[in-house]
Amino acid sequence: MTKNLTEGSILKNIVLFSLPYLLSYFLQTLYGMADLFLAGQFNGAAVISAVSIGSQVMHMLTVIIVGLAMGGTVLIGQAVGAKDEKRTSKAIGNTIVLFLIFSLFATIILLFACRGIVRLVSTPPESIEQTVAYLKICFFGIPFIVAYNIIASIYRGMGDSKSPMIFVIIACTLNIILDYIFMGVFGMQAEGAAIATVIAQAVSVIISLIAIVRTRSLKLTKSDLKIDHKVMGDILKIGVPVACQDGFIQISFIVITIIANRRGVNVAAAVGIVEKIICFLFLIPSSMLSSISAIAAQNIGAGYQDRARHTLYAGTAIAVGIGAVFALAFQFFSQPVIRLFTRDAIVVTLGTQYLKSYVIDCVLAAIHFCFSGYFTAMGKSFISFIHNSVSIVFIRIPGAYLASKIWPETLYPMGLAAPMGSTLSAIICVFVFIYLRKKVRGVAGCPR
Repeated sequence: MTKNLTEGSILKNIVLFSLPYLLSYFLQTLYGMADLFLAGQFNGAAVISAVSIGSQVMHMLTVIIVGLAMGGTVLIGQAVGAKDEKRTSKAIGNTIVLFLIFSLFATIILLFACRGIVRLVSTPPESIEQTVAYLKICFFGIPFIVAYNIIASIYRGMGDSKSPMIFVIIACTLNIILDYIFMGVFGMQAEGAAIATVIAQAVSVIISLIAIVRTRSLKLTKSDLKIDHKVMGDILKIGVPVACQDGFIQISFIVITIIANRRGVNVAAAVGIVEKIICFLFLIPSSMLSSISAIAAQNIGAGYQDRARHTLYAGTAIAVGIGAVFALAFQFFSQPVIRLFTRDAIVVTLGTQYLKSYVIDCVLAAIHFCFSGYFTAMGKSFISFIHNSVSIVFIRIPGAYLASKIWPETLYPMGLAAPMGSTLSAIICVFVFIYLRKKVRGVAGCPR
């Protein structure tokens, strides 16, 4: 299970580690894509909007969980890089305890807050009841979402990105099959999509636990599961800023969704479809962020600062290059892609406008995503929280709002708010990186 990422070719390590990570993200994104696709095939704009809004809320919760899990991944990775087995086991045990507590409180709170959340995001009246039903079912499945991410963070911190990929392949395949059965055959609308997702997550967790028991991948003692305030504090120190950052980003998406929802169900459906597509395209920078975090963490733990930096450089080059291909391609293929999700001509037109401008963010977001992964590996995840918060507050949200008011007949200007915000984030990241490099050189007294 444990893999040493402090040796060998940096590029090879990134590719071999990131590909399973990328496929895992791709398959997880298919959860929502399949829900939305089948909802569009068997239902109208009201159900499409309900599934879109509901899955966006769940995506926000998931990225917060993944953000918190990053604290465990980095801490475990640093311990593995330092070849400290006792510290590794303690980090794993405290990660498990932390997420069990989080799972319990999150489930209870969100079930009570469900209808308030639906009202808060300005869900179109036609979609309210379907959205409430979708979210209530998904909230019952929170323990399975949390359990999967605990297991994934542990495996990845130890250098293994393949096992989580296998678990999510099983879940995704089952989810798509159940989506078709529940929404297509039984006509269960949004509830069917939610039930399919929860069942698929549960099966994935059960299979992953069976694999752990049979392979004896984790060697933990009861003392490892005892709360260690220092270890728990270190996990939270890294994970909380990442979770807040990712949560803040998702809040900005929800605010933009609110802006869209207030313009009517057609705009809401168009924006919802594009957000799903963007989530799919962002798999590259997202997987690179996580890969850089895991690989750089091991190298930093081993004292190989140069290898950690070169991991950042290589990962950024890969993510930006692929992002540029996406940005260019979707200037020509946006409309056919939107048509995969709906046959409504108005929704197709609006979605095409929004996607053509929004997709430019694939290039710019790739830069700050990769830097965020590197800062997190250093234990300085608060930097990522700061630059994302600044770009959201000063560019992304006000830009989307003003565009919706100034250009009410088109969604193209509204889509430009995202790449403009990422531009600011990227600039901040580069300046902070240069500052930290100079600071290290100043302390050492010579170039490192």
